[in-house]
Amino acid sequence: MANVLQSSSDGQADKQVGLRDLSEPLIDHSEGQLFLSETFKIIVEEVLCKGTDVTQKVCDWKEPEELAWLLDLELRATGEPQHKLLERVKDVAKYSIKTSHPRFFNQLYGGVDYHSLAGRFLTEALNTNLFTYEVAPVFVLMENEVLRGLRQLVGWTEGDGIFCPGGSTSNMFAMNLARYQLFPEVKSRGLWGLPRLTVFTSSESHYSVKKGAAYLGIGTDNVIVVKVDDGGRMIPKDLDEKIMLAKSQGTVPFLVSCTAGTTVQGAFDPLDHIADVCEKHKLWMHVDAAWGGSVLFSKQHRHLMKGVDRANSVGWNPHKMLVAGLQCSALLLRCHSASASYLFQQDKFYDVNLDVGDKSVQCSRKVDCLKLWLMWKAVGSAGLEERVDKAFIHPEFVNVCFWFTPPSMRGNEKHADYQERLAKVAPVIKERMMKQGTMMVGYQPLGNKVNFFRVIAFSPLLSKKDMDFFLDEIERLGNDL
Repeated sequence: MANVLQSSSDGQADKQVGLRDLSEPLIDHSEGQLFLSETFKIIVEEVLCKGTDVTQKVCDWKEPEELAWLLDLELRATGEPQHKLLERVKDVAKYSIKTSHPRFFNQLYGGVDYHSLAGRFLTEALNTNLFTYEVAPVFVLMENEVLRGLRQLVGWTEGDGIFCPGGSTSNMFAMNLARYQLFPEVKSRGLWGLPRLTVFTSSESHYSVKKGAAYLGIGTDNVIVVKVDDGGRMIPKDLDEKIMLAKSQGTVPFLVSCTAGTTVQGAFDPLDHIADVCEKHKLWMHVDAAWGGSVLFSKQHRHLMKGVDRANSVGWNPHKMLVAGLQCSALLLRCHSASASYLFQQDKFYDVNLDVGDKSVQCSRKVDCLKLWLMWKAVGSAGLEERVDKAFIHPEFVNVCFWFTPPSMRGNEKHADYQERLAKVAPVIKERMMKQGTMMVGYQPLGNKVNFFRVIAFSPLLSKKDMDFFLDEIERLGNDL
């Protein structure tokens, strides 16, 4: 630092320490923009052309040690030339999983929407922090409008909301708000004066409900699990009974977290009947519609969420069924906020209600509304409805629970070790498909049933041919087991 501060009349000190002229920027725009241009060519070719081509691999599998060597991950004191960096970019694209591939069935996201992708590129380039109108005027207004549109689909004419970093955070925010509504003193006094609180959710709900309870100091032991029917839907009668039991034991029930589109079976809880129970006991009703909320665009299928308008809050991830791209997760609610006077001054020259940063636990917050807004603008509500309806054309909508029995085991269902042997089939087939790169699909057990393949089928790129390929490929990969 001492050398940096030294100077001389002839500028020799600066030359001695090898410093640039401080009147010049450190960034070379022409060089940087050329690099960016070449990078975009690689993205288009490797990710958007090859990555969506059904004849290409879903992944180019490498063992961790080999992959680390191929990527040359070590960070050094000196930088690399541009041609070498472009090789790095190409390697990153080459060895990453192609989530836009038609045969990527592994997660509740995938596919590509080019308008949304353009919004993501633009968001990153603008590098805007969405917390005050003065730094994000376009996006404050845009987020308000997108949230208004989503609330309208839920059936609310008023309300509030915010985009969150994922559905788990949306669920946690809703839990925090429900507690605050019942015990507003928790904001200033903390947990010490609160009674034992209880949360109710189904056995098929997302793990983030328990995670949120742990994070907020409610405790996972105070998350009461409600029974589900054969289709994976919460049973309202059991919910009612468990709430009454919890009250009789001296706890204070305050939240019911429903699920619209469960992770494993794609089940929609009976929201209307659950709302009756919540109103009876005066509990906050939250709907985790991260996956299934998008059915609200469809006149034909929105009945699956009948009663959602009676909820207090709804979490909804357009990055799932609508293919808006990660991350795009909205929490729709009537929220409270803590005013930060140093940032959210009340004497500004514009409407200070447009400063939205105090709604969020974060200060810095990425812009997640643009990708959805641009996509919605491009195809309209009718186009998004068509996308949802296409997902329902086949019974594979949401998840296919598919058990594969190798030829050598067929007819041996009564053998004592049949279930144990069958459970080992899915991991072997998964390893083979990943190493060959033909497709990607997850597996897991369900209750007392052994491992099954859980196929996520909703991408706009998906066709019947891809579903036929899935069945044939499972048969091929497991034929010799």
